[in-house]
Amino acid sequence: MESKNIFILIGHPDPEPTFTSALANSYGEGAREGGHQVRIQHLGKMQFDPILHRGYKTIQALEPDLIQFQENITWANHVVILYPNWWYSIPALLKGLFDRVWLPGFAFQFFKNGLGWHQKMRGKTARIFICSLAHPLLSYLLFGDFTNELSRGILGFSGFTTKINIFSSSEKASVKTHKRWLHFVRKLGKKGI
Repeated sequence: MESKNIFILIGHPDPEPTFTSALANSYGEGAREGGHQVRIQHLGKMQFDPILHRGYKTIQALEPDLIQFQENITWANHVVILYPNWWYSIPALLKGLFDRVWLPGFAFQFFKNGLGWHQKMRGKTARIFICSLAHPLLSYLLFGDFTNELSRGILGFSGFTTKINIFSSSEKASVKTHKRWLHFVRKLGKKGI
């Protein structure tokens, strides 16, 4: 198996340990066991203004943590993002991160004729792990696809091929279920997928 450069983003705004961060650590441990190179950033520990104040009219200077994030994305050929499902979307701070760093020239470039764009991340893969209190089928039937914003609207737009795993009723799950999920994630990490 070919060694990969894997960047893990813990997309939970809480800097304290959560089940989301436990999943990230388990994936990272498995990836290192599999001989992969791993870098991790924790959203809750990053310092930046999450508001894109003027859109693309004026590009705001990136704070050091955002520059590091872009460097990690550029370095990686596989990106893992873990986050909690809040109100059938990604947490606001995670959205703010992408608003600030997913810029023209970095993640994509619109064609001059306005009829499309160049996907600057083409060839990279990603896996998204979502911790959700609600059952995914019920969520989908009531509110639609709550994974679309990050998987297709952000990563897919820039060329990533993405896979998603949802851990349902994660806050109510038993210790045994949590252990099973952690083992599953560790196995994926070891394979680098």
